Amino acid sequence: MADLRQEVPYSPPPEDLRVFATVARLASFAAAAQALGSSTAYVSKRLRLLEAGLGTRLLHRTTRRVGITEDGERVYAWAQRILDDLDHLVQDVRATRSQVRGHLRVCSSFGFGRRVVAPLLGELQLAHPDLQVRLELFDRLVDVAGEGFDLDVRVGDEIAGHLIAHPLAANHRVLCAAPAYLARRGLPRTPEDLAQHDCLVIKERDHPFGLWRLQQGELERRVKVTGPLSSNQGEIVVQWAVAGHGLLLRSLWDVGPLLDQGLLQRILPDWTQPANVWAVVPQRLAHAAKVRVAVEHLQQHLPGRLG
Repeated sequence: MADLRQEVPYSPPPEDLRVFATVARLASFAAAAQALGSSTAYVSKRLRLLEAGLGTRLLHRTTRRVGITEDGERVYAWAQRILDDLDHLVQDVRATRSQVRGHLRVCSSFGFGRRVVAPLLGELQLAHPDLQVRLELFDRLVDVAGEGFDLDVRVGDEIAGHLIAHPLAANHRVLCAAPAYLARRGLPRTPEDLAQHDCLVIKERDHPFGLWRLQQGELERRVKVTGPLSSNQGEIVVQWAVAGHGLLLRSLWDVGPLLDQGLLQRILPDWTQPANVWAVVPQRLAHAAKVRVAVEHLQQHLPGRLG
């Protein structure tokens, strides 16, 4: 007689997916165990069971590091979506903002993230104790959805059409330099004059290196600038400007106090660069409760931090 029993399809437990996603993100069993509040033995066991159930190896393990396999990359992308959907299900069922919980993954740029975004996220977490917030800072443009982030707090108006962008605060970049530099090299009179000066260039996340786009009303100028000093850290470049090494294009929120103190002086004050602040969200997370609460918190409190 034929065996009428059917093999039950394997369905990965959410906990195993969460363990795997944590290891893949941190590239370390020990770090993942610490983040999950468990032991490395537990993490290893859950991963062995997941790999056995899926019938494939997900990670390359060596004595020094953990790498992700090609199959692991696919599983990681699915795991992120599944875990996010489960978090959203729980949040929607609870339906009250006071009960928002889950993991909120946020990214931003170095200086802005450290000085403005980080304190605001700390306050958000205090208001929602069940929310676990992870902030990562980059000097490059992040693929928000592809890299598993829920929210990118971004300075600059060039945003891909497939993403949802919530306005957080108006902002623009201004040109300035130390009085000592201007006394030594003279005052630029037009945007084109900038090409003849030592310009302190910042490698922005989403801007061509050394190309300054300036606006005066409806007029726009694109000036290719150069100089002996450049960095991907805005705070370093501001220090160089104060020390008299060259001209700087930087957000008013950052250099405003230095202008007030006379350490820097604005040049070409009619020319600025739009650099508004946005909360950028993947389409599939547009209605997630944790994202909605975070965006509303930033919209309410971030403008006051740019004064």
